[in-house]
Amino acid sequence: MIAAICPPPRTATPGSGRIRIANPNPNRHSFRFSNLGFPLWKPKLNWLSYERIQQMQMAWVRSMSGGCFKSTEPPPKQGIKVEEDSGGQDVFDADAMDSKVSPEHLVIMVNGLVGSAADWRFAAEQFVKKLPDKVIVHRSECNYSKLTFDGVDMMGERLAEEVLGVVKRRPEVRKISFVAHSLGGLVARYAIGRLYEHSSKLGQSGLYANSLTEEHTNSSMLYLEQPCEHRIAGLQPMNFITFATPHLGSRGHKQLPILCGLPFLEKRASQTAHLVVGRSGKHLFLTDSDEGKPPLLLRMVDDGDDLKFISALHAFKRRVLYANANYDYMVGWRTSSIRRQNELPKSNLLVIDEKYPHVVYVERETTNKIQNKASSIAGAQTSDVEEVMIQGLTQVPWERVDVSFQKSKQRYVAHNTIQVKSYWLNSDGTDVVFHMIDNFLL
Repeated sequence: MIAAICPPPRTATPGSGRIRIANPNPNRHSFRFSNLGFPLWKPKLNWLSYERIQQMQMAWVRSMSGGCFKSTEPPPKQGIKVEEDSGGQDVFDADAMDSKVSPEHLVIMVNGLVGSAADWRFAAEQFVKKLPDKVIVHRSECNYSKLTFDGVDMMGERLAEEVLGVVKRRPEVRKISFVAHSLGGLVARYAIGRLYEHSSKLGQSGLYANSLTEEHTNSSMLYLEQPCEHRIAGLQPMNFITFATPHLGSRGHKQLPILCGLPFLEKRASQTAHLVVGRSGKHLFLTDSDEGKPPLLLRMVDDGDDLKFISALHAFKRRVLYANANYDYMVGWRTSSIRRQNELPKSNLLVIDEKYPHVVYVERETTNKIQNKASSIAGAQTSDVEEVMIQGLTQVPWERVDVSFQKSKQRYVAHNTIQVKSYWLNSDGTDVVFHMIDNFLL
């Protein structure tokens, strides 16, 4: 749930090779501060400036996520280009983009709390290296650093606008997938609810008519004859993948493992989270009640009047949950794998895969299995919020990939290792990234 703060990506001057990082927008790192709860204390804390309070907030988040480390990763591999603008970074193979047939699959990568586009650097480069003529990766940066305190809904709206901007700039893409870490998974779920459209409405919606180029709209219309009738940002949805995402929120027993499952700490955390991470804290602990509505995460397990959260998830051909089975102190196993306690794999079922040594269990749900499970609980009424969310999110089948770094020296930073946030600090997670790429549906 909490990612380490990293400095802004460095710019590089094009050399004789094919690597190029464009100069970023000079206004890119100017952002507004959200209400983090501390202004209520300002009159009483005369000895502290507001800026000092903000520094204390960020220091607390850094300490919880393993600290802030300066990136020492090498530049992109030869042949890989990184183009940067105010919305994020496009990563692609230079030769493939120069060819007549450029990659048609757009992969959107989304960072977690207090993160940035740099968090997915390693995974993006591996994607392009392994599938140079198939994918173009966009590492989102519309929600970075303190902007991740603004709440899942506001972040989701920004991500949706960013995706539309990328699609507009890349009229050659036909398919879309999302890969998200931690809080970014919730943001991505909100964004696809906003971007979802049934193909029969394509071209009629003001959102797409105003946002996509005529060339892209016309080319997308060619896909209307395909069996898939649903679109995300006008594209065919393929993979929706999350890593260590608190899909059921952080509220509840051991959903935030750093609290050690102590009831009084878990209760206290739900009451004070917004003081540290703003509206995002309220959403994670389900304490928000905007205009008297149910908590946002509870609303996001079904379709609403204007946002089709479940229809959007159902539109993807694959939905995958990568979850840490242990040593993730930020996100619990149940919430990241959308399971009940009795559904978690037993220790004797966990096995070691020689090719992917940290992948210990893979479960593929089928539509028939979902229907059987649904019929067994049909008519059952429950007031348990977590159970309601599980029932809502499991209306669609998921692939669950359980990961364990129990024997790794990097196990104590498992939350970042699962995505290889920094290769030098989280390299043991490379097999998990390769597992994702090797099973990616093109």
